[in-house]
Amino acid sequence: MDQHTIGLADAMADAARAMDEGLDQLLPRPEGGEARLFEAMRYSTIGGGKRLRGFLVLEGSRQFNVSHESALRVACAIEMVHAYSLIHDDLPAMDDDDLRRGKPTSHKAFDEATAILAGDALQTQAFHVLAGEETHPDPAVRIELVRLLARAAGARGMVAGQALDMAAEQAAQPLDESQIGRLQLLKTGKLIEFSAEAGAVLGKAPGSLRMALGAYGRELGAAFQIADDLLDATATAEQAGKATGKDAGAGKATLVSLLGLERARIQAERLVEQARRHLDLFDERADLLRKLATYVIERRN
Repeated sequence: MDQHTIGLADAMADAARAMDEGLDQLLPRPEGGEARLFEAMRYSTIGGGKRLRGFLVLEGSRQFNVSHESALRVACAIEMVHAYSLIHDDLPAMDDDDLRRGKPTSHKAFDEATAILAGDALQTQAFHVLAGEETHPDPAVRIELVRLLARAAGARGMVAGQALDMAAEQAAQPLDESQIGRLQLLKTGKLIEFSAEAGAVLGKAPGSLRMALGAYGRELGAAFQIADDLLDATATAEQAGKATGKDAGAGKATLVSLLGLERARIQAERLVEQARRHLDLFDERADLLRKLATYVIERRN
């Protein structure tokens, strides 16, 4: 179907189906003594979720006529890293959640040890996929993708954000607005920023366009996190597909708890407008990215 003639919901659904098919091919099938591990990897990755990060890769790549196969492999790699982070986030030692994407979390469906190992395996499998020749014929591009994802997901990005989040729960003083912003940039924003920029890397785009997509992803990630906090405060578990009200129950500092619902919504709307402005360098092919910016603060799960 022509991307110019379909709406965002249809485009995201098409992309999610493509990613599920790709993940089915890229993730090991259960067999041998490792069958339980492979089953857990697939359980937490295939099916469910918004596929926002992977969709960003696909749409960013479309701006530069990147082959669908290359873009899909990177999208699937991102979704593997995201799934690993959710598995580990849900563990009793972290957020101790029982529900994710409307079904039992990995450690509930399997056991804690298997969940930890499944997360570890998904993370390494993602880099295996990025490093494969099928992802891009130019090894310099593959190395750049590996470098950027390692930075976004590791101790300078997502993992650091989770560490700050856990430390904040034990802190004597609540975090202020700038500290919350930095925590959320690391925990959520860096991976979304990479997802937006990855298509430009694949397409060997000029620096100005690559920077614009990265900046778009950075603002989008910040808005997405505020929207997540708003959902935690206002949505039911059935609507969100996961436990809600946990931030308030745990005394977590969020922009919602700091600013209140209305001011937090206004902040998210400002971030969305800033994200959309970063796309001014692109033509109508970026319209789905523009619509996505609005979607992240209007979604109900």
